[in-house]
Amino acid sequence: MVPFSFLTNHALALLCIAEDPRVRMRDIAATVDITERAAQRIVADLIAAGYIDRVREGRRNVYTIRTNRPLNLASKRDIGLGALLQVLVPSQ
Repeated sequence: MVPFSFLTNHALALLCIAEDPRVRMRDIAATVDITERAAQRIVADLIAAGYIDRVREGRRNVYTIRTNRPLNLASKRDIGLGALLQVLVPSQ
């Protein structure tokens, strides 16, 4: 059986941030099983697309997910980011 993932690395990185808004790039990279540089590019993509905001607090970044953003889906279904996160991230 060929290994695959239902979620992209962008989605997996977003889930890491949803679980811990103060997560380090090193931890995102380890969780998603990618390099730190790839994690940095993915987070930059998510910021540029408007899915997350980043604020510097001391030596750490703190991320805020903009749950009101629509998802870009090929099926053209109207699903919001908040709805997806409610399914994938256990309530805290």
